Amino acid sequence: MSRQPAVATKMSREMDKPLISLHLVDSDTSLAKVPDEAPKVGILGSGDFARSLATRLVSSGFKVVVGSRNPKRTAGLFPSAAQVTFQEEAVSSPEVIFVAVFREHYSSLCSLSDQLAGKILVDVSNPTEQEHLQHRESNAEYLASLFPTCTVVKAFNVISAWTLQAGPRDGNRQVPICSDQPEAKRAVSEMAITMGFMPVDMGSLASAREIEAMPLRLLPAWKVPTLLALGLFICFYAYNFVRDVLQPYVQESKNKFFKLPVSVVNTTLPCVAYVLLSLVYLPGVLAATLQLRRGTKYHRFPDWLDHWLQHRKQIGLLSFFCAALHALYSFCLPLRRSHRYDLVNLAVKQVLANKSHLWVEEEVWRMEIYLSLGVLALGTLSLLAVTSLPSIANSLNWREFSFVQSSLGFLALVLSTLHTLTYGWTRAFEESRYKFYLPPTFTLTLLVPCVVILAKALFLLPCISRRLTRIRRGWERDGAIKFTLPTDNALAEKTSHV
Repeated sequence: MSRQPAVATKMSREMDKPLISLHLVDSDTSLAKVPDEAPKVGILGSGDFARSLATRLVSSGFKVVVGSRNPKRTAGLFPSAAQVTFQEEAVSSPEVIFVAVFREHYSSLCSLSDQLAGKILVDVSNPTEQEHLQHRESNAEYLASLFPTCTVVKAFNVISAWTLQAGPRDGNRQVPICSDQPEAKRAVSEMAITMGFMPVDMGSLASAREIEAMPLRLLPAWKVPTLLALGLFICFYAYNFVRDVLQPYVQESKNKFFKLPVSVVNTTLPCVAYVLLSLVYLPGVLAATLQLRRGTKYHRFPDWLDHWLQHRKQIGLLSFFCAALHALYSFCLPLRRSHRYDLVNLAVKQVLANKSHLWVEEEVWRMEIYLSLGVLALGTLSLLAVTSLPSIANSLNWREFSFVQSSLGFLALVLSTLHTLTYGWTRAFEESRYKFYLPPTFTLTLLVPCVVILAKALFLLPCISRRLTRIRRGWERDGAIKFTLPTDNALAEKTSHV
């Protein structure tokens, strides 16, 4: 019992340590010494974000003054170049002051209202999801109501403390900024540029609520694709369960439930990956069909198709994820104890039947071609996934990116189709494969991909390809674009068929 206070004291000291090492801060001369003529910036707060912000500001050439309620306790947590003092002294000279405290502590700063008059307050706080729903006004608007003589700017709330420490190269460079005063926005934007970030003007302070909602979003572009992939997985898993586990148990009294963790999952994953890959290129087919039917590209697509087109990248990455899992599960199949028992039983049956050779030439060739096509399809999908990374995509010009994502992507779909057809071989025509009168799973997965491949092949026909190209270059069926040209005293109208 006597050791508990010592342990608690040790844990408290560990919690008080800054996110960045003081040794690293002091060893860098750019952080340890700042010229006297450097612009001065104030920070109210001594938490993790305030420490990281002070470190980034000092390394960017600013003179930092930190206001704390207990400067003696927190001084050692900041870079040596930063001055840590009481809040009253910290806000006296700087014109730009970062408010790095939580919303519930804003009222504690009201005693500084006279010293803060006319200064720029940069609100970097973020509400929790519950607080965001509870309060109608944003944190920045609430801060502005408490300090009407100040100019409040919302900025840097989407940047994490780790990004401030490691540098903007390791995180998102964009910093949304909003304020009712353009001059204040310009001043904070210049500071953001100096710190290595890219300011984005979001308008007036009324946009602060939208900016504060950004960190609360959890992968918004992935929600629909993830639900789609999960729904497909559940449907195919249930279908394979009925065929491979329930049917033998009901009709043959065989217990096949051991297949649920590995075999049924491995049968489901390629189905999901294959269908998802076809769903990446199906909206393009539908969009081209609509353009051919309308005879113009200037009509908006339906909202559902527009959203579908925007989610193609996420759907493709989920397809690659399922395909990679399928490859890993396939490697694990021979490691199962049930597989070893099957091999022993097959060997025993071979001995009892006096058969010394069970080589089936057709099955050997089928399996060789099946595996080869699967490896090629996975390799092509890997290339598509790599080029989807921003760092790789930014190094490609538009023609290169379009070739990889469109041409090689369609090649991956063709290889996956051949992989599936080779797996099926003649099994689709065998009556024993229709368990509970249900067709084999691979026959269901072929429906959408074959439609996409057939439609793509039709679009390659010269009569259709030329028409679609003309439409996408601005031509309209039974339409005219009217250009109005000014003259001396009148307007002459000229009609041009494009």
